[in-house]
Amino acid sequence: MSLPLAGKRALITGSSHGVGLATAHLFAAQGADVVLHGNANMADADHAVQAIGPKALGAVQADLSRPGAGRELYDAALHLASGRLDIVVNNAGIHWASPLDSSDAEWERNWAVTLQVNLMAVADICRAAIPEMAGNGGGAIVNIASRAGYRGEDRNHMAYGASKGALLSLTKTIARQWGSEGILAYALAPGWIDTRMGPQADEDRRTAEAEIPIGRMASAGEIAAMAAFLASGACASATGSCIDINGASYVR
Repeated sequence: MSLPLAGKRALITGSSHGVGLATAHLFAAQGADVVLHGNANMADADHAVQAIGPKALGAVQADLSRPGAGRELYDAALHLASGRLDIVVNNAGIHWASPLDSSDAEWERNWAVTLQVNLMAVADICRAAIPEMAGNGGGAIVNIASRAGYRGEDRNHMAYGASKGALLSLTKTIARQWGSEGILAYALAPGWIDTRMGPQADEDRRTAEAEIPIGRMASAGEIAAMAAFLASGACASATGSCIDINGASYVR
């Protein structure tokens, strides 16, 4: 019995820890060759490459807060993958605060960096991937968005919510406009995930879990499992969809 991702080559951004790391391990276990990505934590990314073994093609360092870094990351990953990437999982993201009472300089900086990492870098990666994938018969893009893209975010994270809402639209546009060329595009909209980006203090965890009907945050493995299923092409007609993974804390 063949593995669902056998023969596929995938770039997974933000894969030195958390959801990205879980996704890299699962993709490799399901037969894909994976390219990992890290930034300041490249030691963790390199360790992950060693842990995954032969199915890991290497790790690329890229600071996605820098304009142009998304395209550079994709090109470097494409080189490691010998000129063909079948799957991109855009997982890297930040959750910076931008409260109303920030200084003007801090407000503008935090909005700019949030939009750069969470939206523009993803757009740049997609811009690079679409013609390459189309020229090789197609591919799959999975963008990790957030329930905040639909319901909004708390008052201190407007930039984050705005970036994820735009990411949802980007995903739908790709699916609609390049589906005829074999490009499948999906978004995932998690709520809280039990990673280091989630609430850490006991009281904060209890507050987060109290709004989740199933009583717990999603695991990184659950996000990875959905990304792997979609990337496999097992349900290509779901292209353009956004899958909610939030324990029914937000339903639409």
